[in-house]
Amino acid sequence: MPYVPEHDEIPNPLRPGLRAETAPEPCAVVIFGASGDLAHRKLVPALYNLAAGAHLPAALGIVGVSKSEYAHQEFAKNMREAVGKFSRTKPIDEEVWQDFAAGMRYVAGSFDDAQTFTKLKAQLEELDRTRATRGNRLYYFATPPSTFPTLLHQLKVAGLINPPLDPAFTRVVIEKPFGRDLSSARQLNRLVLETCDEKQVFRIDHYLGKETVQNLLVFRFGNSIFEPVWNRRYVDHVEITAGEELGIEARGRYYEEAGILRDMIQNHVLQLVCLSAMEPPVAFDADAVRDEKIKVLRAVEIFETPEQVMHNVVLGQYAAGSIAGADVPGYQQEKDVAQGSRTPTFVALKLNIRSWRWDGVPFYIRSGKRMPKRATEIAVHFRPLPHSLFGQGRSQPNVLIIRVQPQEGIALRFSAKVPGERYRPRTVSMDFRYGSTFGSASPEAYERLLLDAMRGDQTLFTRKDEVEAAWKIVGSILKATESSEFPAPFPYGAGTWGPPAADELLAQDGRAWRRL
Repeated sequence: MPYVPEHDEIPNPLRPGLRAETAPEPCAVVIFGASGDLAHRKLVPALYNLAAGAHLPAALGIVGVSKSEYAHQEFAKNMREAVGKFSRTKPIDEEVWQDFAAGMRYVAGSFDDAQTFTKLKAQLEELDRTRATRGNRLYYFATPPSTFPTLLHQLKVAGLINPPLDPAFTRVVIEKPFGRDLSSARQLNRLVLETCDEKQVFRIDHYLGKETVQNLLVFRFGNSIFEPVWNRRYVDHVEITAGEELGIEARGRYYEEAGILRDMIQNHVLQLVCLSAMEPPVAFDADAVRDEKIKVLRAVEIFETPEQVMHNVVLGQYAAGSIAGADVPGYQQEKDVAQGSRTPTFVALKLNIRSWRWDGVPFYIRSGKRMPKRATEIAVHFRPLPHSLFGQGRSQPNVLIIRVQPQEGIALRFSAKVPGERYRPRTVSMDFRYGSTFGSASPEAYERLLLDAMRGDQTLFTRKDEVEAAWKIVGSILKATESSEFPAPFPYGAGTWGPPAADELLAQDGRAWRRL
């Protein structure tokens, strides 16, 4: 439905055509773990939003699979409540919902029970007849990683995975974490590729579905004025921050096994590094883009010794503190966290990318829980002027800031003259914001990624070699930091930007973190 401005509103010329896209082929979307949090909060609301935006085929089926006992109507009712609560588009459009819910089915059963997959097969065949889904399948593993091998085996045995050249497509979306180290990631990759072809596998990282992350590619490679200075001749350093106000949110068991390095650095943050540092791809397609990303990961200097890790990595763990005026507990007071736990909830590190473009330009990274606010951004700090005409310290180096969340946009900081008789420079900003410029809310990351998976576009999904290269980088850090000989994480108060040692990491190079 086209946007109609209010009578007193100036029409936005950038709005038309924002959602003019081609719908994917008819298919059935199977969500394993349909009774879980991810399906309720993200997946089904994302599918509904796509339907409301007319992005989905009319011939669509959704099948939930989990142990919980539901009838089809109960499942649809449950999902309606989830959409009403978590969808970005409110209220629910009754006409859209009726058609959307008509394609909903549910299969109850254990993943290690072959009978579950026999029932699933029958349900999918029924959707082919009644909803014309044509045998096309998209399987989404919204389940713990321990279930991935079982699901792959059962799908294969039940004959639910078509060969890659079959006219009816089969695609498998696998959530993170993909392994917990290099060895397990390689083992899982072998298992996946025994069951599917690489072209059928969609390893999802929801950060790549964010509009601002995708815009980084357009910003770099769609403008002529930035790419010539996007290199070591003009860039002093790059700073990437991915902070969260939240703690571990009742995920103590998971976080005790994962920690910040596995939870954030191996996937989300290294993806931001890749998009910031990659060379222009020869074409905008999945293989060309991912070929350039893997080159970045292979160029990242691996820490060979514990001494290198000690010099370049700072770990922290949040203690009790206050956020937005509310007292919050420390990590070791959280549910299911062991007393004396050494699990890090914060990391600051310095990476070097040994490439022609970036050698000598440090990439400083920090990520943590219980930060003062939720903020993810990339800040490109350009080299200072060789000589200041207007007095020492008056002109600050230019900084380009790409805000990934929550206030998506791009800002460029530069010097301008303060009005008056004297030449007094002051740092000011040119600020582009998605919401105010395009006048509409950005789609949720899962909307874009689900749509791409249904279309078979793997550009925003990670490839086998990419996953393994990222684990090689993080694994070299984990090998040292998980040793009993490595110092325990530094405590930092909740509501702060990490321990003082994180500031010292940059101070030893004569730099400081950007104030957020």
